[in-house]
Amino acid sequence: MLAIENASILLGPDLDYVERGYIEIEDGIIKGAGAGSSDARKKIDGSGFLVMPAFVNAHTHIADSIGKDIAAGSRLDERVHPVFGAKKKILEASRPEHLKALVRNSAVSMLKSGIAAFADFREGGPDGIRLLREAISGLPIRCVALGRVDHYGGPSGSGLSEQELAQAKEVLAISDGLGISGANENSDAALGQYRQAAGDRLVAIHEAESKETTEFSLKNTGRREVERVMGHLHPDIIVHMTQATDDEIALASKTGIVVCPRANGVLGAGLPRVAEMLRRGCRVAIGTDNVMLNSPDMFRELDYLWKASHAQGDFIEPRQLVRMATLNGAQMLRLNSGSVEPGKNADLIFLDKHHADLYPVHDPYAAIVHRAGRDSIAAVMAGGRFVGAVH
Repeated sequence: MLAIENASILLGPDLDYVERGYIEIEDGIIKGAGAGSSDARKKIDGSGFLVMPAFVNAHTHIADSIGKDIAAGSRLDERVHPVFGAKKKILEASRPEHLKALVRNSAVSMLKSGIAAFADFREGGPDGIRLLREAISGLPIRCVALGRVDHYGGPSGSGLSEQELAQAKEVLAISDGLGISGANENSDAALGQYRQAAGDRLVAIHEAESKETTEFSLKNTGRREVERVMGHLHPDIIVHMTQATDDEIALASKTGIVVCPRANGVLGAGLPRVAEMLRRGCRVAIGTDNVMLNSPDMFRELDYLWKASHAQGDFIEPRQLVRMATLNGAQMLRLNSGSVEPGKNADLIFLDKHHADLYPVHDPYAAIVHRAGRDSIAAVMAGGRFVGAVH
């Protein structure tokens, strides 16, 4: 057993600040944690460190790393529409070995910035899932791979064909669930078929991301996207909700919501009303979204969301934001991580409290949200192992 002593720690599910405490780790699992000291024989002096749970990046499109900043300045559909967007053309023209190399680069970047787990919406059917798995093989990062059938029949189209259903089952056999493009690309029948095929596996979908998508839904179905999705798909996770109404937020309050504020900002889609989501009891997590749009950096995501929300009159407690970037995402994705407590995976970030951007630390939560960054990380641990020089 290894013990880290004399560290400041964000402890337990509520991220309670302990000025001087310990964490005991064995076989990659936290065996004990609390204030005071440990009886373990093998110890590391954690003086000068603020230890927090490693980040869980709850939504990415990591293969889009190959298209960084292409069509910058264009809006949502022009850049990432699954049928005619720039993203689709780039992916179709890219060689698998190039995609793998850039997926791996982005996974390494996430590890170095304190992300120990991420969820990815992976296009390309079963081959897309296999490419993702191969690309990150050997890296100490956990990936929740959510696959997709390339079906875009539209809201008034037919359901999934037998061939598409067979592909969905093949995807589900090697993935962690489904990551569906959106309601506007699918009929009510198709949404229901996805849920039936997935069973108790994770099902996630993009919804209410922009004014254009909400207007399309109303024009073509007479209903809003979230209403359709909650009535037919019953998803475990809804991504974005940038343009969601109060009624839609209430309707989705029992479903996990992942917000991607920087991506929404890049695309001119608006800012998710996280404070309202929290007031209505929603469980909210954070994702960095498409690597074509943003670097996969959770520190920058936290900083942007906190300040932009505050500028609009919605104050979010920094502690809530840190929880959204750690435990909330882990719970949503069914991961045994996201908090420093016995039984959880030892996924940790060691921040240097004496770093020039942090010292002196008067409010650890605010320090993490808008002062910390990759440069202030002294070490990252994933599954009980220090990450070191990953590549």
